[in-house]
Amino acid sequence: MKIIAPSILSCDFTKLQEEVDGIQNAQFLHIDVMDGHFVPNITIGPVVIKNIKTNMVKDVHLMISNPAKYAKVFIDAGAEYIVFHYEAMSGIEEINALIDDIKKQDVKAGIAIKPNTSVEVLLPFLEKLDMVLIMSVEPGFGGQNFMEGALTKIKYLSDAKKKFDYKYLIEVDGGINEKTAQMVSDAGAEVIVAGTYIFQSENRYETIEELKKL
Repeated sequence: MKIIAPSILSCDFTKLQEEVDGIQNAQFLHIDVMDGHFVPNITIGPVVIKNIKTNMVKDVHLMISNPAKYAKVFIDAGAEYIVFHYEAMSGIEEINALIDDIKKQDVKAGIAIKPNTSVEVLLPFLEKLDMVLIMSVEPGFGGQNFMEGALTKIKYLSDAKKKFDYKYLIEVDGGINEKTAQMVSDAGAEVIVAGTYIFQSENRYETIEELKKL
């Protein structure tokens, strides 16, 4: 069974809690945090996250320029996974320090990479990570088309996980629909983020249940 993580980026923010209440059969809630600097869009901050009531795991994806500075405020707001971008960091030492800092606070740590970033850059960190997020669109906006280059990265991570008994979950985000969800599942994705596909479906509950079966 796949872990399904509806992305609230695609929901109606005028009735956010009601939207969240309607997808409670999903296991994770994917929360995109954008700062208008690392990516051109701006979304929500920790106050909103703190006030979302749900039994789903709060999977917080930081698309921000200084994740080390802000990770703690999102942890304090209830994040259970903090996923930050490799491209927002200055080097191996800084990345390792942030992973360690997140995990010391009993929160899961993950790294995301953009479509044009090689998956091999993650090799020094795979043993320590709880999540690897492969972006299958350019981060910053919902509703984009899936980029098939993500499949090779997912397969690489799946093979490495089996070979070395790594513990990370392989997550994919961007352009997910019925067809691409099957493609990423076949490649080895374990956590499937879907925004538009879930929130614009006629029956969100059934859409989530069908995705779980992949």
